[in-house]
Amino acid sequence: MPTFDEVLKEAGEYGRYQKRVFILLCMTGITFAFSFVSVVFLGQLPESYWCRTPEVEQISKICAWSPHEERNFTVPWTAAERSEQSQSHCHMYDVKWNNSTSSLNCADPLSSFTNQSLGQLPVKPCHDGWVYEEYRTSIISQYNLVCSDAWKLDLTQASLNLGFLMGAFTLGYAADRYGRKITYLISAFGVGVCGVVVAFAPNFYVMVFFRFLQGIFGKGTWMTCYVIVTELVGSKQRRIVGIVVQMFFTLGVMIIPGIAYLIPTWQGIQLAISLPNFLFLFYYWLIPESPRWLLIRKKKEKALKIMNDIAKENGTFLTPNYCQITVPDEDVADPACMDLVRKPQMRKCTLIIMYAWFTSAVIYQGLVMRLGIVSGSLYMDFFISAVVELPAAVIILLTIDRIGRRIPFALSNAGAGIACLITAFISDDLLWLKRTLATIGRLCITMAFEIVYFVNTELYPTSLRNLSVSLCSGMCDLGGILAPFLLFRLAALWVELPLIIFAILGLLCGGLVMLLPETMGISLPETIEDVENLGRQKETEKERTKDTPVFI
Repeated sequence: MPTFDEVLKEAGEYGRYQKRVFILLCMTGITFAFSFVSVVFLGQLPESYWCRTPEVEQISKICAWSPHEERNFTVPWTAAERSEQSQSHCHMYDVKWNNSTSSLNCADPLSSFTNQSLGQLPVKPCHDGWVYEEYRTSIISQYNLVCSDAWKLDLTQASLNLGFLMGAFTLGYAADRYGRKITYLISAFGVGVCGVVVAFAPNFYVMVFFRFLQGIFGKGTWMTCYVIVTELVGSKQRRIVGIVVQMFFTLGVMIIPGIAYLIPTWQGIQLAISLPNFLFLFYYWLIPESPRWLLIRKKKEKALKIMNDIAKENGTFLTPNYCQITVPDEDVADPACMDLVRKPQMRKCTLIIMYAWFTSAVIYQGLVMRLGIVSGSLYMDFFISAVVELPAAVIILLTIDRIGRRIPFALSNAGAGIACLITAFISDDLLWLKRTLATIGRLCITMAFEIVYFVNTELYPTSLRNLSVSLCSGMCDLGGILAPFLLFRLAALWVELPLIIFAILGLLCGGLVMLLPETMGISLPETIEDVENLGRQKETEKERTKDTPVFI
């Protein structure tokens, strides 16, 4: 009886059918990147802002003050030299304007209150909002996320990452229990709806809640599309599709600065990055359910129909015995989290992969926040930082099928750690060298990030693949939440201390991934026992090679 991989080889492991589905699903990487990095553009800090005072606004109309004069008469200077950059954003003069308008001096209104210098006037925190001087609206000016409420901007991103984490548990399970395709479609619809609600949210907390829901559904689209494309191709093509899917994520990071540059309002940006998700609903007619999943759930007829469609579009023919494709004899139990740690080999893989996800997220986001590639336009900064990631995919494509998964995986993590360690002890006088090494570290950790995706899919059986990728990558979301705190809190003690922590994490991860079984060229495991036998297969091959007689 033929196995699924044998039938797939007859139908075509990477023919026209798979390429069509692959390109369609790659679009998900672009929209997922939009959600992931959009807060940088949605939450741009206004160029200038100061305390709003209704009384001063009324006087300003009478005296015909300019915005600059209105600001000078409202907020104190925080430095001896009276430059605009040194004016307070969070405090204003504590004076009673209503009691003095009759004798107001439009040229110098503050002289009505004191003959002393401006810096000695009493001040108080802003309490009537702020005046924003900006060319583009943002959620900061929309919801006054400044001064004592500045932390709420971080909450908007934390809620998204928390949604990613919850999506890993809920939709990862749903994809293995109810199917990849239906989970993907529901998730795409959810991302679109939540994105629209965020754009028109009546208040800040409604926006945060729907950002959280957007994270849940966004995780569902990203991880499910990744699993579908890897399950539709042969073992030799998995590394290509696994890397190229992530290159589309990088493409999304490169595109969003252009969108943000062309659209002046944050609501417009939010709609532009959310509405494309509704187009994915047409995939109901354009992409199949995973035939691997159908077989493991004992839906043989549907799986065979899809395999026949694959062969027909690829221009091949299936032999008559393909109908005898192997189906598990026993009913497959619903996926459970404990299955990931019940057996020793599975437990080892799970713990190491989880740590690798966490390390990749912490180092990647830490280096992105630390390294200013160029000084100037935010849009150009983002574009260049995305371009830096592209060589990582090329290096992986050139090495992953020649020397295997483990060595590049280990070297990329260790390389990032070494780059961080050296950077920490280089003098600030050699700023160009520090930035160069930090960029090398960024390149290495990007490689590690891309490799962990498809190694994760190759180490788990079909019945647990989506759940395992979702749960293990949940550590990535946890790392994304912790990375800013590790960077800024530790930097307060010593500016280079975060790099030391990143180095330790990377070097330790480089050693641990060498304990994983090599998955180059092997068929995707279908059962937990297949995973337990991964390491034994290599040992058996070595013994056979050793015992084989050599004839001269």
